Amino acid sequence: MTVGMMIELLVAFLLVLTIGYCMTLNKRLKRLRNDEEALRATIAELITATEIAERAILGLKATAGDCDKNLTHRLMEAERLSSDLQYYVSQGDGVVGRLVKISDAVRGAAPKRQSVGRQAIERDYNYEVSDAHYPPVDAPYPDYERSVSAPVVESVEGPRRLKDVAAATSERLMAIRQKRGVAA
Repeated sequence: MTVGMMIELLVAFLLVLTIGYCMTLNKRLKRLRNDEEALRATIAELITATEIAERAILGLKATAGDCDKNLTHRLMEAERLSSDLQYYVSQGDGVVGRLVKISDAVRGAAPKRQSVGRQAIERDYNYEVSDAHYPPVDAPYPDYERSVSAPVVESVEGPRRLKDVAAATSERLMAIRQKRGVAA
């Protein structure tokens, strides 16, 4: 074998190796291209999911803003109603105090309180300054019939809670109505 032949055999062998390597490389490139298509599809899906998530976040922000406004409005309304209720309860306390004084005056059980004076009565019944436009307890009532005597109701000394005062007052009023013959 000559040197030229050996070189040609070596070149042929190297060519066969190169062809085999190229075939392997071609298979790998085909797999890479297939993976590239799958990767592109995955990236497209990821972009779509990101856009949907961004829209959902914007919707949630808008909903949270609406809820905040609605909650703020409801809180303000609740505070207003609370202050109204406090006002009405304080006015109710004043009315109950006046009703108790009237019922005491009607049944004649309040001479001790009348002699003490208006300031003591106001203190006893948590009478407020806003109630000052009402006449004093001992002021005459022009339309009141003096001939009608009030029924005797057991004396309740100083119920201070609104429920107790209201219950006692309604019992006294029912007794007065029954005595006068007025339907309750």
